[in-house]
Amino acid sequence: MTSVLTGDDGAVRTVTLNRPEVRNAIDIPLRLELAKALETADADESVRAIVLTGSGTVFCAGGDISTMRRMAPEEAEQRAHLAQHVVRCIWTTAKPVVAAVEGAAFGAGAALALACDRVVAARNARFATTFTSVGLAGDMGTFVSLPRRVGMARARQMLLMPEAVAGEKAAAWGLVDALTEPGRALEVAWADAARLATGPAEAFGVIKKLLAVAPTLHPLDTLDEEARHQARLFGTDDFVEGVAAFHEKRRPSFGQRQGVRQ
Repeated sequence: MTSVLTGDDGAVRTVTLNRPEVRNAIDIPLRLELAKALETADADESVRAIVLTGSGTVFCAGGDISTMRRMAPEEAEQRAHLAQHVVRCIWTTAKPVVAAVEGAAFGAGAALALACDRVVAARNARFATTFTSVGLAGDMGTFVSLPRRVGMARARQMLLMPEAVAGEKAAAWGLVDALTEPGRALEVAWADAARLATGPAEAFGVIKKLLAVAPTLHPLDTLDEEARHQARLFGTDDFVEGVAAFHEKRRPSFGQRQGVRQ
């Protein structure tokens, strides 16, 4: 049985972790399949937004501890880089990635969800950074995504003294962008992704890129980067379409070739 399922509905591709018998725990084959699925979605011009979810009743229970053992740093680093590659795929694709979370998102599962551009979760979903329960610190972008969502002080406490955070608290802390009733996370995440799929793809790519690098730049350097990217967007078909739609008092139809509208 494949560890990752994919399916398209219009311009939205849904990528599903498919190990429900172990609560979608992440082993090496799943890491490889998930990275490949994300790379394929990124390369497919017909895909304009991606939904990431888990099969069964949970999003992802974390790394598959049954496959872990003591190993030399060189071997362990190779294993870690396979997981990091998944997060690189999410961060480097210009396409919006929306996580749909039901049930548990623990350890690497929490990191995977928080690496996405938008997190939609059921009210009874639970997030916990449980790496220390097996003597680990965290990976898969945890030290980037978590502080950016909840702040450094709260991230420190979540990592040092992990407790499950659910529902309203997760939303209040910024771990979750939208709450749904249980069983509806995928439905709502898909609707959000479908909305994003109709937006200006190149502008979304710039937004992702600048949000990633701006915290590391001097504020004046950030202004230069904003100007450089904004200037390029002035020459895109989406910009022309957006201005035309404004003058014609209609909704813009992004993603079409200049002069061609479906």
